[in-house]
Amino acid sequence: MKIAIVGCGKVGYTLAETLNDEGHELTVIDSNEENLLNLNDNLDVMSYVGNGSSYRTLKDAGIENTDLLIAVTNRDEINLLSCLAAKKAGNCRTIARVRHPEYYDEIRFISEELGLLMAINPELAAATDIFNLIRVPSAMEMDTFAKGMANMVRLTLSRNSPWIDKRIKEISIRDLPFLVSAIDRNGKLIIPNGDTIIKYGDNLYVVVSPMDLNRLFAVIGIASKPIKDVIIAGGGTISYYLARMLLKHKIKVKIIVPRIDRCNVLSELLDNAIIIHGDPTNQNILLEEGIEKVDAFVSLTDHDEENIMLALFAGKYSKAKLITKVDKMNFERMVYNLPLGSIISPKLITAEEMVRCVRSMQSAMGSNVEAVYKIADGKAEASEFIIKGSSKITDKPIKTLHIRENTLICTIIRHGKVIIPMGDDVITTNDRVVIATTGKGPKYLEDIIKNV
Repeated sequence: MKIAIVGCGKVGYTLAETLNDEGHELTVIDSNEENLLNLNDNLDVMSYVGNGSSYRTLKDAGIENTDLLIAVTNRDEINLLSCLAAKKAGNCRTIARVRHPEYYDEIRFISEELGLLMAINPELAAATDIFNLIRVPSAMEMDTFAKGMANMVRLTLSRNSPWIDKRIKEISIRDLPFLVSAIDRNGKLIIPNGDTIIKYGDNLYVVVSPMDLNRLFAVIGIASKPIKDVIIAGGGTISYYLARMLLKHKIKVKIIVPRIDRCNVLSELLDNAIIIHGDPTNQNILLEEGIEKVDAFVSLTDHDEENIMLALFAGKYSKAKLITKVDKMNFERMVYNLPLGSIISPKLITAEEMVRCVRSMQSAMGSNVEAVYKIADGKAEASEFIIKGSSKITDKPIKTLHIRENTLICTIIRHGKVIIPMGDDVITTNDRVVIATTGKGPKYLEDIIKNV
């Protein structure tokens, strides 16, 4: 597809990098020439210096022949105007980053005029991811497939787990379908087979039905005590959205906020939360407010360095579930193996959601990829497909298919039922199928088959 990206900050660069790798024809527009020079030093894409909300700029950049415009500048107004101008000038579809809560809540009234496929609020998306991790406290990371019918969770086993030193084929649980789809061992990703041995310290990526999560945790020796109270460091928009979700589910919330004016705002918006005016990096305040006994601690200040140090401190003084916001892309890769609990990056979440939308649009144009999820710090992808017709992989037992190395069929969803595939199972028309593979996932499900 021909895609224009307006805004070349961290989100725009990440989008350009991913979509360029997938073979799309890109034009990136930004008013900051230095951002574009950095882009052109690393990627072979077209770039254009100018205001992405200007009709003239978009026309000069070739909007009339563009299939999709993605607006991800730091200003909502520019993003929305860019979408409007693109719809009028080129009649192309659009995607926008919209951060202001009022704009985001009202976007549905003007989505048709803007040609919007989707609008994403990074702070709301991040808060939703954090809430899901709190809702399933034993999971370090979680993705949902097939509209919530299957989960992929990242688990770390205790030394006493019955799975330690067992082969994958030896860990079946009666009447509980699940699949170990990937193992992250000392930073190296493994797509396992039946003979792969699970070691202490492995991070396991397990596909399981949401209804079976708690039973799975119990069997393998992972505590799944529900979280009843949360301390949030930082009083930004993510903290507000997260607190609102937690309070709705009767979870107690304390928010430590350094600015008194923001304390007053949050106190008005969140009736049942405890808002504390103070420096969240002050160890005495954290101890006074009960960090040693809290069930979960979420670091959401504006500075990655503070969030990292806060998580390390909380991990030293408590057994709380830790969730740490890290927005700098290079930081996230550096700190992946530190004891920071679950790492959340709003910018990365935004880029991934937009890429999924692009793939869904492409699916309607020919490819059968429905969604793609980065796992294991981007070292692998889980791709969701909808089978639209017969092919060389349908109606044949999976054990007879010559599947490529480092590729695994994780789950099949058929008529609303989750199937963890075994050798005798077959893929049929209208199934949803999730594939895990190292590196970049396939565009077509047939691509998982070796050329033999």
